[in-house]
Amino acid sequence: MFTRICLQVSSFRESKSDDRRFYIITATKTLYLRTNTKKERAAWTQALISTRSPMNENIPLLTRNLSISTERLKHRLLDDGIGEGLVKDCEQIMLSEFSEIQDQFKVICEERCELLDTLRQLEAANVEPEASGINDGEHQLMKQEHSNLARGKFSEWSTTESSDDVDKQELEEASDEEEPHFFDTNEYFFEPTISCESVDIVHMDSWARSKNQIDNVNKGNTKNNVFGSRYPQIERRKRLPDPVEKEKGTSLWSIIKDNIGKDLTQVCLPVYFNEPISSLQKCFEDLEYSYLLDRAYEHGKAGNDLLRILDVAAFAVSGYASSEGRHCKPFNPLLGETYEADYPEKGIRFFSEKVSHHPTVIACHCEGKGWKFQADSNLKSKFWGRSIQLDPVGILTLEFDDGVIFQWSKVTTSIYNLILGNIYCEHHGTMYIRSNRHYSCKLKFKEQSIFERNPHQVNGFVEDITGKKVATLFGKWDDSMYYINGEGTGKVKDKYDESLLWKRNKPPSNITRYNLTSFAITLNELTPGLKEKLPPTDSRLRPDQRYLENGEYDKANSEKLRLEMRQRMSRKLQENGWQPRWFQRDCKDGSFRYVGGYWEAREQGKWDRCPNIFGEISEGPNSFENS
Repeated sequence: MFTRICLQVSSFRESKSDDRRFYIITATKTLYLRTNTKKERAAWTQALISTRSPMNENIPLLTRNLSISTERLKHRLLDDGIGEGLVKDCEQIMLSEFSEIQDQFKVICEERCELLDTLRQLEAANVEPEASGINDGEHQLMKQEHSNLARGKFSEWSTTESSDDVDKQELEEASDEEEPHFFDTNEYFFEPTISCESVDIVHMDSWARSKNQIDNVNKGNTKNNVFGSRYPQIERRKRLPDPVEKEKGTSLWSIIKDNIGKDLTQVCLPVYFNEPISSLQKCFEDLEYSYLLDRAYEHGKAGNDLLRILDVAAFAVSGYASSEGRHCKPFNPLLGETYEADYPEKGIRFFSEKVSHHPTVIACHCEGKGWKFQADSNLKSKFWGRSIQLDPVGILTLEFDDGVIFQWSKVTTSIYNLILGNIYCEHHGTMYIRSNRHYSCKLKFKEQSIFERNPHQVNGFVEDITGKKVATLFGKWDDSMYYINGEGTGKVKDKYDESLLWKRNKPPSNITRYNLTSFAITLNELTPGLKEKLPPTDSRLRPDQRYLENGEYDKANSEKLRLEMRQRMSRKLQENGWQPRWFQRDCKDGSFRYVGGYWEAREQGKWDRCPNIFGEISEGPNSFENS
């Protein structure tokens, strides 16, 4: 990652406690640099100072006017016998020309001042304080290093600033919204070629500056999974099958262009735009980090409701991590399609069903150790030409065995560059996590701006029933979440007390264009003996999805077309009184609730009320049920 530092609006400081360290401080960040020797530090700091001198010394300020004298020229001309009248005319011509040059020089000076002001404004504009007072920034600190550093004294060089020593408080104010980072000049500088305007500095990714830090985080995740050693270990696949055919790419614009004037809802998109899982399976991806709920249950048993809601908040954010880099859409389930996930290694059993076709509604239910999770949701979409906005409708409910209930709704998702450019998605909006007990939580998913240098931020707080903020959360939905006790101030010192709640798992080594996570790769797997136990409605038995996973693209396209023709019968079927098999609508709030019986039917192998929805269409009004 490259960071451009404008030296004209930066100041430089030298550590008094370490003769190899020095610092470059801008309006938005402080770079902590270390050389091999004291002599090298002196050379670097002198070079940095010298880059500021030319502009400050050689370019006059607006208050300094240029002047010219014509006396020597007049005497020379008069000595050569030139008439006094002609000499005066020459003097006026010369003064007139000089006046134009002076005006141009003043304009250049004004533009220089405006440029410096603009640079300062742009630096400052990139720091947007959050309501919670916490700017996510880069949270992995080398705390011991910074603690030693903060106790030292510093000297500062600048053409406009004194070289007086500054204390720890001044250092924190200078880097108010930025984390301290320590860089070795040999590793993080290229050839030391410094221009008078700026210097390019190369540094590591904000979350991977130290291998030891990453290892510690991974160990922390293992430790946090309090049930990891209690559950049986199941071996699941690590990669998708190798494709049988070579895939042929296509563009969305070519599909739209060829179907101008047609009803696009009747157009069958090729499987190239799909990933080999269904929306039912996609719902289960939200449970990838279910250990957070196991941990929340343990905190509840111990009487610590604050840590319980913090883990629930981290779980609510973690469900978005798998969407990063996922450019393909999941398969739209058929009416009555189901999906089961029995993961004893995680201590959970999950089940979902498509309960309505118009509007599309998916209901799910999951049981863990001491908790139950259920939800139903559909999406309201708005197409803006080059982007699409997806607004989730529905409530997610988490209930613990001791009667504590949490409810929240998902935030808005926007997908950009649908026609041209690289497709990417953003999650933005405010999430409220409400409880029937002591605490509630508010999380703000920050919408990325054009100038945002730190995307995917999530900031929020937990408050008690009196409205007092008792904890502050911050992090990124695609990486990790942290918290500190009390209300954050936004100062660097806040990060001394930060505690990790959740860290995203590492991506798989065999990445495909679908960019599935290691967990998502297992969702459509038919483990030995599983096929015989599944109902005929399970997503794993859907032929077009299975062909796509195997890389048999021609067969996948033909099967997708056949099933979408069958799907169009669903609306009429629903109007004729079709009812979901495993869920029932609650008359109070209109949400769908799991009525039970699925796992019992699975145990007995009784699927008589589950039609073969993926079979061939037969003639007759009841063909859906009988096929």
